[in-house]
Amino acid sequence: MFLAGQVGWDQTERFHSPDFVVQLRQLLLNIRSILTAGGAGPEHIVRMTWFIVDKAEYLASLKEVGAAYREILGRHYPAMSVVVVKDLIEDGARLEIEVTAVVPS
Repeated sequence: MFLAGQVGWDQTERFHSPDFVVQLRQLLLNIRSILTAGGAGPEHIVRMTWFIVDKAEYLASLKEVGAAYREILGRHYPAMSVVVVKDLIEDGARLEIEVTAVVPS
């Protein structure tokens, strides 16, 4: 499965908060939901690319980022890259994550 860049908004395409960790939590829930709909789970993720707009904000939130990740996706740690970008397409998005998952047939 190849998940295009996901952002931390709800099903109405609204962000509940400009807070990095709040958006991350929703984004991870969205990823888990998409995986489940495709017959996969977090354990099938083999690669994640994170696009963030503020390096300092990300680094200051690492403890909360790790806690949210473990709570929502568990203790499966695929290959990950974090890329700092100037901006994202969706106004108000603090981060975006692309996911590749390998689902056995």
